[in-house]
Amino acid sequence: MAYGIKVENIVASASLNTQIKLEKLVQSWENVEYEPEQFPGLVYRIPSPKVALLIFSSGKIVCTGAKSPSDVKSVISKVAGKLNKLGFKTGKKYNIKIENIVASAKLGRELNLDMIAFTIENTEYEPEQFPGLVFRLDDPKMTFLLFGSGKIICTGGRSIADIERAIGRLDKKLREVERQKKF
Repeated sequence: MAYGIKVENIVASASLNTQIKLEKLVQSWENVEYEPEQFPGLVYRIPSPKVALLIFSSGKIVCTGAKSPSDVKSVISKVAGKLNKLGFKTGKKYNIKIENIVASAKLGRELNLDMIAFTIENTEYEPEQFPGLVFRLDDPKMTFLLFGSGKIICTGGRSIADIERAIGRLDKKLREVERQKKF
């Protein structure tokens, strides 16, 4: 991947189309936390790949911590299999939706955050409070944290292709501003 893009976290959701008795999972599975008076979902932690799943009685699952879309699919499929073994009928098909991908990347050069903040719209920069500049891109709709070192964090992506496209657009915009400021 260009820019050394590294996926840091994927949040995805799925509906298994079945009601789940969470108390039954507490009795049957290890690595679960369930405190219904605090939170209505059960937290299930899997060590490899290292993810946490929120499982709700409605059959909805939220997966966080995955590093690839294939990990998300694999983990949700395994959980559905475990639920089927306990007598819950999840069916073979369930729609997995990637809600957010957080990725890091490097632009390969230092950035003048003060100049960027004064030149580009949709930025927020308060170096006394946080060393990064926040930049919001409309298409695709994503938010970036830019650091003077040239490292960036991207959030809001729903696919790796969207992230690559957004970083390309960001880089192009930054290069245009850098060229204008040299003259």
